[in-house]
Amino acid sequence: MAPHVDEAAIKEGLRGDSRDAGTVADVLAEHKAQSVSRRAPGRLVIAADQVLVMGRRQFDKPTTRTEAADQLRALSGRTHELVTVLCSVCDNERIWHHQGRARLHMRTLDDGFIEAYLDAIGAAAFWGPGAYQIAGLRAQLFSHVEGDSFTVQGLPLLPLLDHLRTQGALRS
Repeated sequence: MAPHVDEAAIKEGLRGDSRDAGTVADVLAEHKAQSVSRRAPGRLVIAADQVLVMGRRQFDKPTTRTEAADQLRALSGRTHELVTVLCSVCDNERIWHHQGRARLHMRTLDDGFIEAYLDAIGAAAFWGPGAYQIAGLRAQLFSHVEGDSFTVQGLPLLPLLDHLRTQGALRS
């Protein structure tokens, strides 16, 4: 189920309070889970959110091709961090959360490469912060990745599977 959450308003309020990326991702994931939980009584609801941070700057999903290219230029040749938070809620009560972090070292990208890359991935550039995904050929953007690949992809799967086992949703 899709959550009914005004992510932009929540992020703006949290950033106005100078919240770190982990807190922003945590609050967003919980708001998403709570939104769905209200429509799914008695159900275990899992939600996730991911924030890209480089220095003090937090990146949102780009909304235009120009913005996507600008984000790739800003990340080019630099290291950034992806913070992914999972939150589990049942009957509007938060029962679990997990925060995963990964550091990504992006190669230096020239404008020609960025334009060709954006041509190749199309609308996928708008799916996440930084205008990239790491799967498949897209991994060529990076020289080094530190951390769990599931965290980079936006769903720290192994901690989630452990949680689902403790909740009886999966067999041990």
